[in-house]
Amino acid sequence: MKIFIGWDSREDIPYQVCRESLLRHTTTPLEIQPIKQTDLRERNVYWREHDPLSSTEFSFTRFLTPYLAGYTGWALFMDCDFLWRGDVAGLMDYVDPQYAVMCVQHKYKPKETTKMDGAVQHQYPRKNWSSLMLINCGHPDVKQNLTPQTVNIATGMYLHRFKWTEDERIGSLPIAYNYLEGWHTKNDCPNPVAVHFTRGGPWFKDYVDVEYGDEWMAVIQEM
Repeated sequence: MKIFIGWDSREDIPYQVCRESLLRHTTTPLEIQPIKQTDLRERNVYWREHDPLSSTEFSFTRFLTPYLAGYTGWALFMDCDFLWRGDVAGLMDYVDPQYAVMCVQHKYKPKETTKMDGAVQHQYPRKNWSSLMLINCGHPDVKQNLTPQTVNIATGMYLHRFKWTEDERIGSLPIAYNYLEGWHTKNDCPNPVAVHFTRGGPWFKDYVDVEYGDEWMAVIQEM
């Protein structure tokens, strides 16, 4: 199973915890690769100028996932601030070749104006849909519209709102695979497979006591 995790130079520890939690629960071999902007720039795959609205170094590079996967098969992208509490391989039960991409289709409207280490909390349609994407890399929409050239020049709206495919080609995944801490509750999903610390995780002093933060800390203490 091909997995790509967004990597930020300020958040290597969350990346390591995300990777470790994936490996702890998987029942299938995983091929995990961090998406590092510096590496992509060195390879002349990514040359886009810095966007002041980007809260992470992988805000746009995430859409290079199908390119990095060779435009074949299915590949999973996720932000680095995930904690896996169950088997990621369960996602493969949902794959459907009619879709170009599958994701948890949140109706997320955060009340906070900042997140993480003071980054602005922007609001826009389909927010957090792109934080975990199961991408059908060989789908025509993906091969034609998520090329390095497009990813380097397209607007954030085009990329993050999935304008690169048709609405009927966006498949839905259960909340359990992208449970938004601080937004979802146990009423929405009593036992999430993957918790997303989208506001900020326990590696930030202001978010030490967040829901499932103790489980995140347990992973890092055991690594």
